[in-house]
Amino acid sequence: MASIMLTGPAAEPLTLAEAKDFLRVTQDDDDSVITALIASARVLVEAQTRRALITQQWRIVRDAWPTNGRVWIAPSPLIAITAARVYESDGTTVTIDPENFAFNAAAAPAHVSFAPWAVPQPGRLTGGIEIDITVGYGGDASAVPEPLRQAMRLLIAHWYENRAVVASTTSVLPASVSALLAPFRVVSL
Repeated sequence: MASIMLTGPAAEPLTLAEAKDFLRVTQDDDDSVITALIASARVLVEAQTRRALITQQWRIVRDAWPTNGRVWIAPSPLIAITAARVYESDGTTVTIDPENFAFNAAAAPAHVSFAPWAVPQPGRLTGGIEIDITVGYGGDASAVPEPLRQAMRLLIAHWYENRAVVASTTSVLPASVSALLAPFRVVSL
């Protein structure tokens, strides 16, 4: 199963002003560096937790429907199923009404349930099923849990003060960041 980002977040969970305030930076010389660190911190937090912080659009691609009627979704939290389709062997698509699917928005990992007999089988052997979803905590930073925003702040500060560590492949997350992320990690199945 592949998860493909269709539309990234429209904003970051932290503004440049918030990050500069946390870093106690008053000049504008490093604005581009800090802006890049904000985006990098969000990506790392999302990867470590398998959660989308700000609303995003993703596509789940599968080869076949699971026999148990449940498709696991990553990233979480799942907001909505916006479209679903299967591909015939000739490449044409059969649209599936998103109302055929049910999901528990609070579940982590998120999953979509369906009646196996109610969905058409794909004719294409590889990537024959696509489900488009909306995920995230919401469209603005106020919806993102504060521990995840704090983890971002700490990462930004760590990277800003230790710029050589950012490029290192052996760098380890600071213990405080790992502790903040631990309750939000979604385990893989």
